[in-house]
Amino acid sequence: MNSVINTQKMKAQVLEQFGSPLTIKEIDKPEPKDHEVLVKIKASGLNPLDIKIKNGQAAHAEAILPMILGLDMSGIIEKIGKEVHNFKVGDEVFGLVGGVADIQGTLAEYIAVDADLLALKPKNISFREAAAAPLVFITAWEAVVDQINIKKDQTILIHGGNGGVGHVAIQIANAKEAKVYTTISSPPSEFIKKHNVIAIDYNKSSVEEYVTKYTDGEGFDAVLDTVGGTVLENSFKAVKRYSGHVASILGWGMHSLAPLSFRNATYSGVFALYPLLSGKSRKHFGEILSQAAQLFEEGKLKIELHDEHYNLMQANEAYEVLENKKSTGKMVIDID
Repeated sequence: MNSVINTQKMKAQVLEQFGSPLTIKEIDKPEPKDHEVLVKIKASGLNPLDIKIKNGQAAHAEAILPMILGLDMSGIIEKIGKEVHNFKVGDEVFGLVGGVADIQGTLAEYIAVDADLLALKPKNISFREAAAAPLVFITAWEAVVDQINIKKDQTILIHGGNGGVGHVAIQIANAKEAKVYTTISSPPSEFIKKHNVIAIDYNKSSVEEYVTKYTDGEGFDAVLDTVGGTVLENSFKAVKRYSGHVASILGWGMHSLAPLSFRNATYSGVFALYPLLSGKSRKHFGEILSQAAQLFEEGKLKIELHDEHYNLMQANEAYEVLENKKSTGKMVIDID
């Protein structure tokens, strides 16, 4: 006798206690509300923030247990709410959609998503690459474009160019035809070598030395800090006087603004989770990801992926690799 498959259920990895392994469970399949779409998830992108949430070290994510982790995803729309008019069943989409507060994350077979958070997946990339993009691209875009508003021929220093946000920020700045510099702590990676960026080994030169060498002591038009701590403080010393701007994605500590003030420069912070947590400005996520799709399709953007593949049942193994910093690029879990 053939078994009957319950189509109203789905598999998901559930976090029941901070610091504990995820548990695979069968739970109710979500039903989209009027402004939502139901997405069959093809791939879930992993981020270092997921590890912090999993370990109870990200109070700003407002996590409520039990929860399903996973911020990013790509997939195919299976059902649309009656107020959704910009997507249709069968559309391939990607987005930064959940995994914070009480919002379901993407380590599941299905998810009901606010349609404003989504964009059509670029036609020329895989679901895996699309799932790796949303958080890092949105964060980098908000810094480089929304906050800094980088222009052609302006100089921008991007700290941590080998990192997830950093390597995307380099590509956005290149697409805007800026003059791009990045700090690294080791020999240039293959990514750095094949992009239009000047690498600065910060272990071999001080802020004052590389500002003198590359800007004649004037400072960079813009600086993006993706590291925080002393790197943010160094950013205040590296920016151009009067017109310079520093943006940080990790400006959460206590810092002296004196170096920035003495340069008559400006500062802004980026907190990419706000639209998810507040429900406000979510449409901008979709707009930013549409820009990402255009850059992908023009061949101006590529996400560096970790070589190994993991499925939903192997989520704990994938998280262990990410937590131990053994990944060689953005990690993705194949859901379908």
